[in-house]
Amino acid sequence: MTLSFDLTTEGARDALRARAASAEKPSLIGLTRAELGEALVGAGIVPERQAKMRAQQLWHWMYVRGVSDFAGMLNISKDLRAELDKHFTVARPEIVEEQISSDGTRKWLFRFPPRGAGRPVEIETVYIPEEGRGTLCISSQVGCTLTCSFCHTGTQKLVRNLTAEEILAQLLTARDRLGDFPDRDTPDGAIVPAEGRKVSNIVMMGMGEPLYNFEAVKKALLIASDGDGLSLSKRRITLSTSGVVPEILRTGEEIGVMLAISLHATNDDLRDLLVPINKKYPLKELIAACRAYPGLSNAKRITFEYVMLKDVNDSIEDAKGLIKLLKGIPAKINLIPFNPWPGTNYQCSDWETIEKFADYINNAGYASPIRTPRGRDILAACGQLKSDSERMRKVDRLALEAMMIAGHGEA
Repeated sequence: MTLSFDLTTEGARDALRARAASAEKPSLIGLTRAELGEALVGAGIVPERQAKMRAQQLWHWMYVRGVSDFAGMLNISKDLRAELDKHFTVARPEIVEEQISSDGTRKWLFRFPPRGAGRPVEIETVYIPEEGRGTLCISSQVGCTLTCSFCHTGTQKLVRNLTAEEILAQLLTARDRLGDFPDRDTPDGAIVPAEGRKVSNIVMMGMGEPLYNFEAVKKALLIASDGDGLSLSKRRITLSTSGVVPEILRTGEEIGVMLAISLHATNDDLRDLLVPINKKYPLKELIAACRAYPGLSNAKRITFEYVMLKDVNDSIEDAKGLIKLLKGIPAKINLIPFNPWPGTNYQCSDWETIEKFADYINNAGYASPIRTPRGRDILAACGQLKSDSERMRKVDRLALEAMMIAGHGEA
């Protein structure tokens, strides 16, 4: 059974009013330690000699304790807390809706201020619980410019890039909602890993192309992986790109996280159709950038994402082409059963075809897991994310979800 919570009802109005009151104040989330110190000094709150110490205090409260209100920063004087609240905010974004899939997958619809976009904007973030880990799929843009023909997200035009604050806010809010900060309780009945962190992995695979928002993504991921804060291992952070070749080397050198390539085809003609950015950065250039990725080894493999489309890219000849294309690259190949969405002309490959494709890849020496579709009943599966305000009318979406729950509408 799918659950959906409207978080803008009467019980949330006080929080919404408080958030609105702080909307004009700059957030401290997403600033580096040096920028935190500069902000405090610039606001006249602390003398320069105290800036480094105060910045470290704030860093701890924001990223270790997960505090979203200055009032909770108990080792800071009451007067200083009042000054901080006067000038800044550490509040979370508005959650418009939270949906919980029958398989435990959670999807949040977040609303952020316009920031020049003309009106508030919305993005989606998905949490996928699995045995031994919990993965958060984070968005980097509102909409997308890439128009990949099989991807629902790509049918929403780009509105704007997300800031480092907004990227981090998805992680912080998810940890809030899952009870993943110290002294927080996990919601009753939530499906989460049996032990350890509720959010142990993050993937930049949500709405948008992360490498078209490189600086904000870099800043957010360096904060997320900082050992004195959120402390996520860079081996547990994966950035997925459709192939922005000039930024791939920079990703390895300046961020140092795991890399995933949204591949989906083994020749330029087909990839031009499926992933149009290929016209700008064809396969030869993309594969060369992958071979040069810093730190690449059998212990740090590149993941190649390959969506299985019936009678399009799922033949054994396609599998042979994939092996030839990736020869010599330490790689894992994720096979993704196509997730249906309203209006698509594609169908998912038959399961027998997917298994034969996977067997061929495995026999050639590559790990080739078939990704289990998750959250399909709430349109939270790979390629399905799209802001609710930009999607179909809610009554139509609910009807579609009901149909999927009943076992129809899935390939």
